[in-house]
Amino acid sequence: MAEQDRPQIYLLTPPEIDLGSFPAQLDRVLQGVPVACLRLALATRDEDRLIRATDAVREVAHAADVALVIDTHVVLAERLGLDGVHLPDGARSVRAARKALGADAIVGAFCGQSRHDGMNAGEAGADYVAFGPVAGALGDGALAERDLFEWWSEMIEVPVVAEGGLTPDAVRALAPVTDFIAVGEEIWRNDDPLAALRALVDAMG
Repeated sequence: MAEQDRPQIYLLTPPEIDLGSFPAQLDRVLQGVPVACLRLALATRDEDRLIRATDAVREVAHAADVALVIDTHVVLAERLGLDGVHLPDGARSVRAARKALGADAIVGAFCGQSRHDGMNAGEAGADYVAFGPVAGALGDGALAERDLFEWWSEMIEVPVVAEGGLTPDAVRALAPVTDFIAVGEEIWRNDDPLAALRALVDAMG
């Protein structure tokens, strides 16, 4: 697959980060592989921890000219001057987030395996729609199959993101039919996250 036809990398932070070591680890990854967007995807709901993590991550992301969005927290995205927000609840919050953050912000929506939710999110003004997981046995075991991405890519102009359970085999299968590959814990649980990310990029062909 020609490089210009490959999906772009959409990087997620781990759910827990060590502010003493993660910024340098993140910087190494961002310098080693082109990344289109970074999502702060922390598990914590502690506002102070989120703000401190955002400050540390934003400095690294913007130094590498990578857009930074935050999972869920529209108010923090606005207050901290981030590039946008990723919404985990399909189309439900897209209009409100767009109104709060303005026309230039990135507003993305995770829509599970639902073509209907994805279309509603796109119509509500989402900049991208994410489907997943694409492999594994999380949640109720439901997966976003390749034919969903293939249909979306052929019929809908809104960019589509594949996320959740990404393996080299899944990336290889999805590369021709998705715009972005969202990678997070798949690489961070490795001793060398950059090498793990490069392996996934190589799997695109």
